[in-house]
Amino acid sequence: MQPHPQPDPQPRLQPNTLLDSLLDEAGMSHTGLASRVNQAGRARGLALRYEHTAVARWLKGQRPRGQVPDLICEVLAGRLHRAVTLDDIGLGVPGAGMPAAGCPLSGFVERATALWRCDEQQRPHVLGAQAVTGTPAVMPVWEWENPPEDMDVSRDGRTRVSVADVQMLSAARAHYEQMYRKAGGMATRARVVGFLSAETAPLLRGAYSDSLGRRLHRAAGGLVAVAGICAYDSDVQGLAQRYFHQALRLAKASGDRGFGAYVIALLVNQSLFMGEYRQAVAFAEAALRSVGREITPALAADLTAMQAKAYAHLGDGSAALACIRRAEAEAARISPGAEPAETGYVQPGLVNVQVAEALLSLGDLTAAHEHAAAAVETPAHDRGRVHRLAMLCQIELRQGETERAARTAVEMTERARGMESQRLRDRLRAVREHLLASGGGDAREAAELIDGALRVPL
Repeated sequence: MQPHPQPDPQPRLQPNTLLDSLLDEAGMSHTGLASRVNQAGRARGLALRYEHTAVARWLKGQRPRGQVPDLICEVLAGRLHRAVTLDDIGLGVPGAGMPAAGCPLSGFVERATALWRCDEQQRPHVLGAQAVTGTPAVMPVWEWENPPEDMDVSRDGRTRVSVADVQMLSAARAHYEQMYRKAGGMATRARVVGFLSAETAPLLRGAYSDSLGRRLHRAAGGLVAVAGICAYDSDVQGLAQRYFHQALRLAKASGDRGFGAYVIALLVNQSLFMGEYRQAVAFAEAALRSVGREITPALAADLTAMQAKAYAHLGDGSAALACIRRAEAEAARISPGAEPAETGYVQPGLVNVQVAEALLSLGDLTAAHEHAAAAVETPAHDRGRVHRLAMLCQIELRQGETERAARTAVEMTERARGMESQRLRDRLRAVREHLLASGGGDAREAAELIDGALRVPL
């Protein structure tokens, strides 16, 4: 990873959730804001003719020209009966709604909670935002890894935060993680986002000491990470990335480097999904480098296994095999009772299926099958088992074992029932296509079973 990210020539616009949140608080429509901005402009001798479409563009991240940002502040201040600044409406710096480098923690909290509110209300410009690449993607990781640190995260607010409040957030994270594993991200996301808006936001704005505040930010970060996982599973990639970036900022405020490395692992996984293989390698290296010897075996195993997959996709077989060896060595050291709650997903067999995918990309079908079969034979929750069966089925088809692959596909489909997950649906569709391409009666019957499962709308 570069020590200083290079600027993107054309950074993508990001939704201005701060302005959206203030409009909602003011009870003002897009047309109403446009009309009032025009009126305020006439008072300054400006001939403005904005309509609701202009406001929609501002909410998508376009920065208004000239004096218009000041006029928006003036209009909203009059409606809300309090001062409203350019920072308050997300226009204090170029790139509406995006936090500036070194953004104060209090400003970050306002941006984060505004996003939760917009997500809860299903704002189209938030749900439809694309994932960023280049500098905007690298900068949150770079800022997490490098100084300055948060010297004091204490805050004065209306609500006094207690240890019990922090424990409640941790319990909620565990609850929603289990819900995600059993029902999928599409079914869970609305629940966890609603909890963030209703319960977590007031606590972050509350009163707490530095020591309790660090625990609070750690617990909140765990919940935000789950929201990101659910968005990723729902294939809302831009939103998922923003949640991961938020969780990383909360990790920095908590001072827990291991938790930050876990969030980086989520970004590595998303980078692999988006085909950003070099970025996946760089992010994993940043996590391993920053935490050093304090990293837990489970997290080290997952990060290096994902690096192996990235190197395999890049065609670097020697680097992929070196990462596989390290991942297997780290996996052998895992002690479940010594791992934090978040890395519980690194269950026995997970590294096997990751390694199988890397070996499949390298063309080593025999070794890939060995690892995939070992993963399937190891107990796992239903969600993890579906992914393992999908990988085994894909390898069996590549080996010409059509009948065996069909049986694997049937079990995979049965395990996936009841889960609302776009990612699992993608796996089902891919297996179906491979089955149909292979021919054979058993394969066609398995493909028809998958068709039936896919006909149920999410």
